[in-house]
Amino acid sequence: MTLSTPPATLWFTRCPVPTATGIAADLGWLDDEFTTDGISVRSLQEAPAATARDHHYTHALDGLFREGGNVPALWARSRGEPTRLIGLTWIEERQVVLVAADSPIQEAAELRGQRLAIPRHPLPIDFWRAMALRGFDGALSTAGLTLADTIPVDVPAEAHADQWSAELAALRAGTVDAVYAKGATAVEAAARYGARIAVELDDHPDHRTRINNGTPRPITVRESLLEERPDLVSRFLTVLVRAADWAAEHTDELAHVLSRETGANAASVAGAYRAHTHRDLRIDLSDERLDLLARQESALRGHGFLAAPVDVRDWTAHEPLRRAVAHSNRPSTTEDHQ
Repeated sequence: MTLSTPPATLWFTRCPVPTATGIAADLGWLDDEFTTDGISVRSLQEAPAATARDHHYTHALDGLFREGGNVPALWARSRGEPTRLIGLTWIEERQVVLVAADSPIQEAAELRGQRLAIPRHPLPIDFWRAMALRGFDGALSTAGLTLADTIPVDVPAEAHADQWSAELAALRAGTVDAVYAKGATAVEAAARYGARIAVELDDHPDHRTRINNGTPRPITVRESLLEERPDLVSRFLTVLVRAADWAAEHTDELAHVLSRETGANAASVAGAYRAHTHRDLRIDLSDERLDLLARQESALRGHGFLAAPVDVRDWTAHEPLRRAVAHSNRPSTTEDHQ
């Protein structure tokens, strides 16, 4: 496929979490930006069967922008997929450790010797398993403990089962003592299963304890598109920067968007995404965020999820975001909003 001329379709994919891509898509801004060029902008989640949906994990599709968890993004890169990192966000998603209502566990230190639920899904990359391991890594670190101080228990789960259902069912059955969960759907699931929160990772002052699949969350693009049509990549990213700016100024409208994006009700969204969430949608490639992602890469490699090391800084392409920020900071014109 030659990309020197505009592709017929730009694809985007994102997870059911707050993202600048999701906001831009919901507001219709991605369509607005590219329709006049005759370029269709489509969600991979709504793609026809001929377009493999596992590209959300593999990123093996030209013209694809992916804003989602870092586990699949790092995994794809470690397998040699020619992608580039063009942005990072950090959104606090209420990461918690849940226990049964009558459990004596009240804090992270009391996880010592306890049975921790570690799900196993039949997926190309089991990001659920990675999230649980990294969530418990973070929680245990606040008490000077590691997974070696606990009893990890494999919990088989269906590929497309409701989030956290297998682990919470095991908790209710008494075969595990603690479950890691995060986000709006976790709030709802905990209520359904009668679980309670024993550890709130968001309350810890060191945000490194919350490094996980969505923290930080990468925006990646196929290298072929970036090399042959950097203008399209910068334009796409400019829309995302505008969407993040919009979120910072429209908190009421944002709550409705987050509800649509996460599939959770308003109360669960409010419980999972703190009041400052809208400010955290900003996109950057700061040294701090790159260091946080490098820590995640190292941990995932240690847990056996990556086929080869990923040099985060070598993976990063800074120029598209520089151009996007420069464009978004220009005085607004009528053309910018058409």
